[in-house]
Amino acid sequence: MERLVFPFNEGNRSMAELLGGKGANLSEMISLGIPVPDGFTITTAACRDFLERKSLSEQLESDIEFAVAKLENRTGRRFGDIKNPLLVSVRSGAKFSMPGMMETVLNVGISPDIARELAIKSKDPKFAWDSFRRFVEMYGRIVCAVPASVFEEVRHQYLAAAKLNSPLDLSAEQIEELSYKFIEKVEFLTSRSFPMDAKAQLLRAVEAVFSSWNSERATLYRRRERIPTTLGTAVNVQMMVFGNIGEDSGTGVCFTRNPSTGESGDYGDYLECAQGEDVVSGIRNTLTLHDLVNLQPKAYTELKSIMSKLESHYRDMCDIEFTIESGKLWILQTRVGKRTAEAAFCIASTLVDEGLISIDEALLRVTGEQLMNLMFPQFDLSASNERIATGIPASPGAAVGHVVFDSKSAVDEAMAGKRVILVRNETSPEDLPGMVAAQGILTSRGGKTSHAAVVARGMGRVAICGAEEIKVNVAAREFSANGHTIKANDLISIDGGTGAIYLGEMRVVESTVSQYLQNSISPQKFTPLIRAIERFLTRADIVRTLDVRANADTAADCDLARNFGAEGVGLVRTEHMFLGERRTLVETLILSDSAELRTEVLKEMEELQYQDFLGIYLAMEGLPVTVRLLDPPLHEFLTDKTELSLSIAKKEANNQPVSDHEKALLAAVNRLHEANPMMGLRGVRLGVLIPELFIMQVRAITRAAADLLRTGIRVKPEIMIPLVASQRELLYFRGVLEEEIKSLLVDLDTTLEIPIGSMLETPRAAITAAKLADYSDFFSFGTNDLTQLTWAFSRDDVEHSFLPRYLDLELLPFSPFESLDQDGVGLLLRIAYDEVKAVKPHLKLGVCGEHGGDPASIHFFHQLGLDYVSCSPYRVPIARLEAGRAAVLTRKLITLDEKATA
Repeated sequence: MERLVFPFNEGNRSMAELLGGKGANLSEMISLGIPVPDGFTITTAACRDFLERKSLSEQLESDIEFAVAKLENRTGRRFGDIKNPLLVSVRSGAKFSMPGMMETVLNVGISPDIARELAIKSKDPKFAWDSFRRFVEMYGRIVCAVPASVFEEVRHQYLAAAKLNSPLDLSAEQIEELSYKFIEKVEFLTSRSFPMDAKAQLLRAVEAVFSSWNSERATLYRRRERIPTTLGTAVNVQMMVFGNIGEDSGTGVCFTRNPSTGESGDYGDYLECAQGEDVVSGIRNTLTLHDLVNLQPKAYTELKSIMSKLESHYRDMCDIEFTIESGKLWILQTRVGKRTAEAAFCIASTLVDEGLISIDEALLRVTGEQLMNLMFPQFDLSASNERIATGIPASPGAAVGHVVFDSKSAVDEAMAGKRVILVRNETSPEDLPGMVAAQGILTSRGGKTSHAAVVARGMGRVAICGAEEIKVNVAAREFSANGHTIKANDLISIDGGTGAIYLGEMRVVESTVSQYLQNSISPQKFTPLIRAIERFLTRADIVRTLDVRANADTAADCDLARNFGAEGVGLVRTEHMFLGERRTLVETLILSDSAELRTEVLKEMEELQYQDFLGIYLAMEGLPVTVRLLDPPLHEFLTDKTELSLSIAKKEANNQPVSDHEKALLAAVNRLHEANPMMGLRGVRLGVLIPELFIMQVRAITRAAADLLRTGIRVKPEIMIPLVASQRELLYFRGVLEEEIKSLLVDLDTTLEIPIGSMLETPRAAITAAKLADYSDFFSFGTNDLTQLTWAFSRDDVEHSFLPRYLDLELLPFSPFESLDQDGVGLLLRIAYDEVKAVKPHLKLGVCGEHGGDPASIHFFHQLGLDYVSCSPYRVPIARLEAGRAAVLTRKLITLDEKATA
C-alpha cells in the first residue's frame, strides 16, 4: 500500500516530487537542526487520488488521523482539546514553487471555547479572538467558497456601526462579535452549520487545498510557467506558532540576497504582532529586516545565522518565512527564491566567485528568457514627464499603460489590444489573470515580499508596491497622488527599477544590456550585471555545439546580427526585398504581356538584388549567407482581391471610370487567386513555372559574390530552394540553377563554390529526406510551415480563432508556433535527421524557423544534433546562451546516467 503521509523528520529535499517543494524543504531544515514547527506532509500522490475520486480515501483519512496522533505525542498537545489545544496550519506545496496560487488555512482546530481558554492562558484576549476570526474568515473563503468581498462588506458595516476606522482598532470583544457575524453569513450562504469539530475542520481544509490545484489562478500560473498539470500538490499540516500574540511576537519574510538586484545583505519585511498572511497580502505596510535588530536583537542574530546556513546548504539565494512567538524564532518554510532577471545573472556570477558553484552550474541558473527581458527598452530619464509619486521598486523594468483597477478590466482591455497598468491597494491571488494581462502592477500598500512583488518578479512583470503617496479609490475607479487625480483609462508610466510613477507615456531608449550586446558601450561602463552577462555568454560560446545564425534581409539587419554575435545568416528572405516601393516591379512583371518589358523589369530587379547582396555580404564578410529564393505566392505582391473588387464595384456603381490598369490588375488577381495559397503555387513550384524570376535572383547572388571576391573580400553564399517536396522537382530545378551559375562564372572568369540546399518544410520532404540528400548540399528545417502542414493549422487563422480556447482547456500545452511540438513536428525532424545522416553523415542541417530563437526548442535542436539555428537578430544572444546551457545540461545528464549505471 502506497504511503500517503510523512512526518517532517522522515523526508529530505530530494523528495520534492512526492512531498512537494515546501514539505521536502521543511524536512531538510529539520535535518539541519533549524527550529521548524513540527508537522507532517500529505503527498502529491494523495492529491492526484483525491482529484480523481473527488473525495479523500478511507486510507488517507486514517493516515491523517494517525499522523495527528503522532504529532500530539511529539508536541504534548491535543487536537481539539480546550485546555491544551494543538492548532495547525494547512498549506499547499507543489514540486515547483507557485507563490500565492493555491490555498492556506491557518489556526485549524480552533473553536470559541478554545479561543476563550487561549485568552485566559495568554492573558491576551485580542490575540485569541483574532486567531479565531482569522480561521473563520479563511475557512469560510477557502473551504466554503464564500467570496472575500462578503467578509469585506460585513467588516465594513461593523466598523461603520462601531464608528471605527480600522480593524486594528477593534477590541477583543468586538473581534469575537465580528467573528460570529462572519459565521452567520457563511451559514446563511451555504445552508450548513459552521464546523467547530477539529477533525472535520482539518479534513475539509485538506480537501480545499487539494482542490485549489485546479483553481483558475493556479491553472493559469502553471500554463504560463509550463508546470505539468499532472503533478498535483502536497499538503503540509504544521503546528501553529503565533506571531500575533504580543509585542515580542511578529512574522516576516526574508531573502538571503536582494531578489531584485542580486546584491548581498539583509533583505526582507517584518510585521510586529501579525501572522504570515499579513506580510504577503500587503494589507499593512511592513518594517524592514533592519528594524528587527532593535526590536528583537536575539531573534535577529539567530535569523542571520540561519540565513547563512541555508544559503550555504542550498548554494543559492533562499526565500525564508519566519515567525517570532514571544521572542522565540521559528522558520516556517524556505525555498530557492524567485528573482528578477538581473538578480539571476548577478547571483549566479557571485556564487561562482564565492566558490559555491561551478561556472557551468551557474550557466544553468540563468535563462534566455531572462536575458531577453533585460534587453527590453528602458525609460529615457531626460524626458519631461512629471513624476507624481514614488513607491517601493519591487520588480524592475519600464511599463506604460492605461490605468485599470480590477483584474477583469485588465484582461478585457488587454484582449482588445490595449496596454494596461493594474492599480490596486494590494493584490490577492484572485488578481493573477489581471497581473498576467497587465504590463505592470502598482499598489499603494505592501512591501518587497508582498504578493504583488513576489508574483511580479516570478513572471518578469514590472511592479511598484507600497506607494503610500497614492490613494486608490476602486469604487470611483481613480487614484490621487500629490494633487493629481488619475482615472481609469488614463495613461501612466511606471519604473520598477526606481519606483517612480509618471504621468503619460514616457519615451523609451535601448536598454544598457542591449547596448552592451551590440558592442556600443565601453568596458569602463560595465556594471556587475553586464560583467555577469559577458561571463555567461562567453562560457556558452565555448561549450555550445550549435552555431547561431540570424534571419536577416538587409545589410542593416546583418550588421545588427553580427554585433549580437551571429555566425552567419541562416535565412535571407528575398521576398522582403520587393515590398514597399519595389512591389510595383513584381506587379509590372505579372501584368505585362510584353516579353521586352518583362526582360527590362527582370534586369532592374537583378540590379536591385545585386546591390542588396553586396551590402549583406560585406556585413557578413567571411561568414555563410544562406539566401532563400522567392517563397510566397505571387498574389501577395498584388492588391488584396476583396479590396480591389470593392474599389472597382464602388466606382462602377457611381459611374466613375475604371482604369485599364485596375482592370488588368483585377484579372491578374483573379487568375492567380488560390483557395489555399499556402499550399499552392509558391516556392520551388513557382521556380519551375517561372524560371526566369529565380534565374534573376541567382545571377544577382553570384555576381555580387564574384565581384567582392575579386577585391579580396571573403564571401560564402549559399542558395536555398524553398518548399521542396520531391526528388524529381529538386533535381530539375537544381539543374536549372547550376547551369545558370556555371555559365555566369565562366563569363565572370571567377571560380566560386555556391552550395545549393533545400528547406525541409513539408512532411513529405522530412520523411524522404534521404532521397533529397542526393541533390542537396545542405538542409534547413523551415519549422513554421512544417508546423502548419503537420497540424493542418493556418497560423494566421487559428491564433485568432480556436487556439486560445485550446490553450484554456489545456488541449494544447502551448502554441506550437511559439515552441516546437517535439512529439509531432519534432518526430519529423528526427526522422529526417536520421535518414540524412545514414546516407550523408557530414551533410549540414540547420533550422531557420522562428523556433530557432525559442529556448525550449533550442534544447531539442541540440539534442537532435543539428549544426545551427537561425533566428531574428535580437534573439541571437538568447540562442547563444541557450545553446550553451543545452550543451552543459546534456553533459550533466550523461554524467548522472554514468553514475547511476556504475
